[in-house]
Amino acid sequence: MTFDRARDLIRDVPDFPSPGILFKDITPILGDAAAFRSIIDGMKARLEGTGVQRIIAIESRGFLFGAALADRMGLPLSPVRKLGKLPYKTDRIEYALEYGTGTLEAHIDAVHPGEKVVVVDDLLATGGTAWAAGQLVQKQGGSVGAYLFVVELTFLKGRERLTKGGAPVESLILY
Repeated sequence: MTFDRARDLIRDVPDFPSPGILFKDITPILGDAAAFRSIIDGMKARLEGTGVQRIIAIESRGFLFGAALADRMGLPLSPVRKLGKLPYKTDRIEYALEYGTGTLEAHIDAVHPGEKVVVVDDLLATGGTAWAAGQLVQKQGGSVGAYLFVVELTFLKGRERLTKGGAPVESLILY
């Protein structure tokens, strides 16, 4: 399956969110129904036969792809959000960022014990956020069956961090 149309829509935004960063903006994919459909179709194809039982979507652009994928596959969806954004009781994990730390939360009932999940986000960079989401899944008694991304920035080696846990990493568009 080719994602040329979607790849052509991704735009580079220099110096965002800070100087020296070249941001890969995937929002134009959302404005092109055919490109968005191809991404969701590709994500679904990557998960066929894996036996995943739930989609874990990471705030915020991961919600867009995770929700569409959950609907397409007929699977439940659980959000993972930044600290203080979820209204019910939560489990949380603090993790290292390039400059400091971050905290992610999931409702205490986001994953059922024994459940096999896929962690979905728009972009894999260093892997810190996806790793933290995977730790929340394990804390709740689930297992990560796969990590799934639209875009991967291979030079940042996030895949290496995630595969240490044994779950496969799938990305549709590589840079």
